[in-house]
Order: sequence, then C-alpha cells, then structure tokens
Amino acid sequence: MQATTCHLPATIIYGENSFLQVGVEAAKLGSKALIISDAVMERLGNVERAQALLKKSGIPSYSYLGVATEPTDTYVYEALELFRTKGCNVIVSIGGGSCIDTAKAVAVLAANGGSIDEYMNGRTIAQKGAVPLIALPTTGGTGSEATDATVITNTDTNVKMMIKQQAFMPRTAIVDPMLTKSTPKHITAATGIDALTHALEAYISKKAHPFTDGLALSAMERIFHYLLPAYKDGNDMKARHEMLYGSLLAGMAFSNSSVCLVHGMSRPIGALFHVPHGVSNAMLLPVVLEYTKESCQERLASIGRVLFPGKSGEGTETLANAVVEEIVALCAKVDIPTLPDWGVQEEAFMPMLSKMADDALESGSPQNNPRVPSKRELIELYEALFQQKPAVFH
Repeated sequence: MQATTCHLPATIIYGENSFLQVGVEAAKLGSKALIISDAVMERLGNVERAQALLKKSGIPSYSYLGVATEPTDTYVYEALELFRTKGCNVIVSIGGGSCIDTAKAVAVLAANGGSIDEYMNGRTIAQKGAVPLIALPTTGGTGSEATDATVITNTDTNVKMMIKQQAFMPRTAIVDPMLTKSTPKHITAATGIDALTHALEAYISKKAHPFTDGLALSAMERIFHYLLPAYKDGNDMKARHEMLYGSLLAGMAFSNSSVCLVHGMSRPIGALFHVPHGVSNAMLLPVVLEYTKESCQERLASIGRVLFPGKSGEGTETLANAVVEEIVALCAKVDIPTLPDWGVQEEAFMPMLSKMADDALESGSPQNNPRVPSKRELIELYEALFQQKPAVFH
C-alpha cells in the first residue's frame, strides 16, 4: 500500500462534562483567550461558563459573538481584529461548524497574515503554525473540531471557499455530548445527515484508504442507527453521545480522505441561497447517491454489510441498493426539506445553474467522486434536485 500521512488534533478530550477542562487546556497553550461563538451559545450560558473556567485557570478572555450565519470572510476579519487589539494568543471556539470554521481562519491569519481568499486552492500555504485553537462542538454533525479544512464564504464573489491545509487543524478538540443536548430538532437532522455524508463520502472517495475506511464505517454505523432517536428525543443522551462520537469519527475520516460530489454541489447553494451547509448536503445526498451508486456498488455493499448484518449474504447490487434506499428513507424520516420548502424560488435558482456548476468543479471535490460529472451533468443534477425527480442525462 502506498504511504499515507494522517493528521489529527494533538489532543482530543471526549466524554460528558469534558467542557470543564477548557480552562486547564487553554492554560497549556496561551495566556489570553479570544472566545469565538454566537448569540445562541451566549443565551444558553455556554460562553459565560467558558469565561469562568478560563478565569479559574488564570486566563483572561474576550468574546467575539458575531457568527450569525454560515461563516463569511466578514466574521473572520472582525474576529481577527479583536484578537489582535486585545493581544490574545489562544482561541476557544464554542458552537457548530460555523463558529469553529471561523475560528480556524482567524487562527491561521493571526499567525501568517494575508487575506483568507489567498489560501484557497493552495495559492498561499501557511508557513507558520496557527495560533492554538481549542474547538468545542455543540452539534453532532460537522466534525470540524477534527479536520484541517475550513469553508468560508467570500462576500465579494459569493463563493464558498473550501480551504484545506494542515495549519487549519485545531490544536485541541473537547467533545462533550452534554453541549449537544440543546440542539433543536431541525439542526439535529441537518447536521446528522451532514455527518453521515462526511463518512459516506470519505469511504467511497477515490482518496479513501484503510485508516479512513475504519473511521468512516464506524461513524456510519453509529449515525445511521442513532440519528432518528436523537431527532425524536433530544434528551436521549445515549443517542446524543453516539451522534457526537460518530460525527468526530466522520470528521477524522474525511479530513484524511476527502469529500466528494455532495459537498462540491452543496457549497454553491449555500453561498448563493444561504441554505445552511448541513441542510444543503442533506437535500443533495439522495440525488447524488442515485447518480453515483452504479460506480461504487462494491463500496456501498460493504457499507450495507455493516448497517444490515442480517442481509450480509445478499448480492452486491441488492446490498448497494438497500443502502441508498435506507439513507433516502432516513432523510425523509427526519424531515429534510426541499429547496422550495426552504423558500428558494425557481426563477432565482435556474439562472444560477451554470455558475453553481462552475463553482462546484472549481472546489475540486467532485473530482474525488467515483463517478465524476461533467458541467452538463452537474446542471442536470441541480435541476433534478430542485424538481425532486431523477436526473435524466443526455
């Protein structure tokens, strides 16, 4: 097997009430902290708790709570300015993927300078290690606490920039299932399908390898069986635990393998129509699976043997089809909306098909898919997504 390099956070602390260790961990990395979070975490008291824990460990802190949507370069530059003016030297991020992705960009720019768009597609490579970042995820979905990628919207071009470099990896991940207990149902659903997509794409990707395969299969097994219970009862801590652990494993898997067509198509929808990343991934997953399944039947069948051990003796095609059918059914059970449900108008969506296809291809993710689409096929897939019918290729 060809040599493979894997990157993970230097420290991962997992378990109920691990949040309590944030001050101790921050004191190992710096002397003044910037907390990057949002108004929801402030309202729930998590920002105040973090401030108190940091203070107890002798770490004064300041807070940037401006992350109100999917992460944009505006948030990055606002938080970076506060980091610099207050003389901070460690970052603590509490929240979903938007907060953590914003913090990653701040951590890299604070140490290396430049603008965030310069880092897209490796045009600029971070030469210095990022400012130490402690990431505390609050949704069982993005896995951003364990990846070396960030997705930031360029507000000038309306492009979601997927930036992947080792410098963007958080130094420490504190993964506390108790922080996910307050996640609303619709976010539990969207981030849960997002995590399932991370694991599935990591497994079928052309860049998959044995290390990521094990992580991805373990993640899918947990997420597939525990998403619906977590969605139905947010206080089911067994389900919350398994979802957050599954999300962490999925994050480690795709960060060391890659994502594929779902993510490539998802980012332009988010940038242009402000559909949250997890929601647009969940919308796309059934459409893309139908398009891709004949090109990765063996891999899908392997997933089927893990998810449905009672069917392990069935044929490859049968198992592959069962995986696709059951994932589509799971999306329906957790009430994943359509684009029209989300308020996206046909007269606004259709004129953007060419730009979305170009932006998807520019991201590089579709090229990792087992079946690589042309621009024409991408346009037809977007049309099928909006119309909620199978794509017909010409």
